[in-house]
Amino acid sequence: MRFFARVFLPFLLLGYIGTETYLKLQHTSLCGEVGCKLAGELLNFDPLYLNYFGLAGVFMLMILGFLSLKNKVFETLFFIGLYGAIAFEATILSYQFVANPEPCLFCLGIFSSLLLIALFSQWQRFAITLAIIIAIFAGLNTLAVTKNKAFISKPGNYLIQSKTCPHCKKVKAYFAEKEILYTPISTKEASARSFLKFAGISSIPVLIINDTQKRTLIVGDKNIIAHFEKKAEGETSPSETTETETSISVNPLEITSDFLSAGGASDGCALTITETPSCDDDNTSRQEP
Repeated sequence: MRFFARVFLPFLLLGYIGTETYLKLQHTSLCGEVGCKLAGELLNFDPLYLNYFGLAGVFMLMILGFLSLKNKVFETLFFIGLYGAIAFEATILSYQFVANPEPCLFCLGIFSSLLLIALFSQWQRFAITLAIIIAIFAGLNTLAVTKNKAFISKPGNYLIQSKTCPHCKKVKAYFAEKEILYTPISTKEASARSFLKFAGISSIPVLIINDTQKRTLIVGDKNIIAHFEKKAEGETSPSETTETETSISVNPLEITSDFLSAGGASDGCALTITETPSCDDDNTSRQEP
């Protein structure tokens, strides 16, 4: 049983990670779910390097497992490495549950394999392992982790804004006066900030007008208000393009998890790394009173 748990099961896990690594080098994967792709966006480096790290770690675990069959010192090192790997995967996986719509199935496979190794290696202490995992999951779920998710899913007006920005207040007051419906998106949201980073925009407010044909991006309170003033006067046609508006493709953009550095622009508030607690807006469609 000890050989099965400490050598054979790690060998199978090594083959599992090795197969996924090879497939990624061929630009494919064992897992094609959205959660697996989004999980890669949460990393600070290429996800392939995490596979290399996993291969090296599981290989060392297998060697220690073999040596632990006859030596108590290597047995201790084996369990230190095993519990460390379980804690690492539990942290990665629990963060995915919090930040992503769904977790990475490949990571779930690795995590399940490590739990099986721990169960068959020393089932008497498996309850301690579960307690550590539950503590990690509970700890991360108590944090206000921003979600990596999409906000623009239906036609309408989407305003990226902050409650503390006076330029945003002008736009929201204008929308309330003209009874223009919109969906507010707080700058605290990781996806919103990443989108602005990708687009090279360093100030708010930013209005995204989403219709069936195109998405129009307008930056700055004066430009946003001017757009609706011209529209109300009948001077703006659907095919007209002005200097204050930028049409972007309806195809989804690839979003990273980077944050924006501070920057300035006319007619808007510069974005900063941190936001005050008052910037936490509800991201539900509503009409400003």
